[in-house]
Amino acid sequence: MKEYICKIATVDEMETKWNYEIKKHKSSNWKIWKTESIERVKNSQCVVYYGILNGKIICETTAMLDKSIVQNSDELVNDKTAYLCAFRTIEKYRCKGFFSKLFRFMIDDLKSKGYEKVTLGVEPTETENLKIYKHLGFNKFIKSAQETYPNGTVIDVDYYEMEL
Repeated sequence: MKEYICKIATVDEMETKWNYEIKKHKSSNWKIWKTESIERVKNSQCVVYYGILNGKIICETTAMLDKSIVQNSDELVNDKTAYLCAFRTIEKYRCKGFFSKLFRFMIDDLKSKGYEKVTLGVEPTETENLKIYKHLGFNKFIKSAQETYPNGTVIDVDYYEMEL
């Protein structure tokens, strides 16, 4: 029998998941993001949520709660709006409902903390992701801007909002 739980990540769990991502992606960005993410959780600037199946972290998402850690943060983060990012599911577990359960868990948690809206960003070329986000309820377009990765790569991003 499969046991699937959704929970707020511990720092130890984050270490495990980030080490997996670093090994998988080989880019220097991932090491920087690991350090930033763990520090931000310790400083209560974000909350990381994990979906865990039989003891294995299979999906994740993050709610950024502090505008100082979000690029282009105007209209994206405030005391009633959280910015969501890092939607990841290990490939063999995609399209099986695991992330949807995690997303609902996160939304319920954010509502209980007084949040009224959530926002996210998506690259315009990521049309499949945009379809998923619209299906989840991110139907209000906010703005377009550019973001810069730690290694200097610049990407175009469109931002959307969902009311809770």
